[in-house]
Amino acid sequence: MNSSELFDAAKEAMRHAYAPYSQFPVGAALITDTGKLFSGCNIENASYPEGWCAETTALAHMVMAGESKIAAVAVVAEKMALITPCGGCRQRLKEFGAPDTLVHLCDENGVVETVTLGDLLPKGFAFPGDKG
Repeated sequence: MNSSELFDAAKEAMRHAYAPYSQFPVGAALITDTGKLFSGCNIENASYPEGWCAETTALAHMVMAGESKIAAVAVVAEKMALITPCGGCRQRLKEFGAPDTLVHLCDENGVVETVTLGDLLPKGFAFPGDKG
C-alpha cells in the first residue's frame, strides 16, 4: 500500500469524526507489517478532553484484530495542514512501531511531508531492553 492510499483511508476516517466540542475533525490510518489497514477518527465526549484521538482509535482497531506492528501511519485534519500526532499518541504509536516507522503528515489533498516516528518522539518511554 502506498502513502496515497493510506492518506485516502485517513481522510475517509476523518469524515466520521465526532468532534462537537472542538470542531476539529481528525483522521488517521495505519498499515501493519502484515499489510492490514486500520483507520480511526477522533471521538470526543462531554468530559473533554477524555475523548479518543484518531490514532488511538486506529490502534484500538489494530489490536482488536490481533495485529501488533505498525509499518506506516497517515494523519490528516480538516482544519490544519501537517498535523502531527499529539504527545500521547506518539507514545502509543511507539508501543507498536519503531524509530523508522513512517508517519505521513497530510493536508486535505494528500501527503505533504513524511517523517519517522523517531523524529517525532526521539526519547519516548521504553521498557528495559527495548531497541525502539
